[in-house]
Amino acid sequence: MRDRTRKHPVRWLVILGILFICAVLLALSTGAAGLTIDRLIPVLTGFGTPKESFVLFEIRLPRVAVLALAGIALAVSGSVLQTISRNDLADPGIIGIHSGAGLAITVFYLFAGGDIPNYALLLPAVGFAGALATASLIWLFSTERGRGVQPVRLLLVGIGFASALSGAMMILISGAERQDVSFIAEWLAGSVWGADWPFVLALLPWVVLLVPFVFYRSNALNILSLAEPSAIGLGIRLARMRMLFLAIAVALAAAAVSVTGYIAFVGLMAPHIARALAGPRHERYLPVAMLTGAVLLIAADTIGHTLPGGLAVPAGIIVALIGAPYFLYLMRKG
Repeated sequence: MRDRTRKHPVRWLVILGILFICAVLLALSTGAAGLTIDRLIPVLTGFGTPKESFVLFEIRLPRVAVLALAGIALAVSGSVLQTISRNDLADPGIIGIHSGAGLAITVFYLFAGGDIPNYALLLPAVGFAGALATASLIWLFSTERGRGVQPVRLLLVGIGFASALSGAMMILISGAERQDVSFIAEWLAGSVWGADWPFVLALLPWVVLLVPFVFYRSNALNILSLAEPSAIGLGIRLARMRMLFLAIAVALAAAAVSVTGYIAFVGLMAPHIARALAGPRHERYLPVAMLTGAVLLIAADTIGHTLPGGLAVPAGIIVALIGAPYFLYLMRKG
């Protein structure tokens, strides 16, 4: 008998939608500044104190917006990468795309002389350039003539590139000023450093333009997930479509990490959870993956900022603490 849960993905969309709202409310009402959940509605409707309005509209709302958009972008990016590479372990962080974006942003940051908030709208494009160059090299070294991309080689080559590029970042900042080193260290830890409205505006167009296109071409992704002879038999141009979707996946991942820092495993976990809940067809599980990615990232950031003793842990580290065991579990499983 068919799995009734997979037959009705709307059920999971409703559940995850409720979880998303709860995660947003919790993120908006927790923190060092005095703004509790019972004060959210008065402040949102214009009846809050100046301090409460500043905390909500200038600190917490843009941060939550960045987290939600980045979670959506990373989830869709991971879904696309896993499909076009036929590798269930593919994640833009694990296979080196984040590191390519990070190296480009590091060079740009050192060139900009610490004035990087003034270039907020340019950051995703800078990250995209570095990430696309890295992804192209990884794809080239992972492809065998006549056999296409080899999933295991893709993973190993990506890990190698990630290590090499992270080392290059360390070399670049070894002689830099203290504040420059601090910025790169925060980026590597996934500290969500770009949490102001300009960074929301920098990330928003990439998500608004590219995610609907992925939905529009979801049937092409369904075909790409088939065995290569079957996909060719259905009349799809494999090389062309893979390159197109690779560019989209890289663009979404680069835009996200350009404002959040190095956050891996969201693009790995969200698609797996979504496929388990809604089935393998992209038009069904992509919305579930998007909500899952947003909830994971918002929850990780909230946990990191509400630990006892005033301890603050970057969202990237919290996600890694969850994602690394999950990665090992997937490797062990298959």
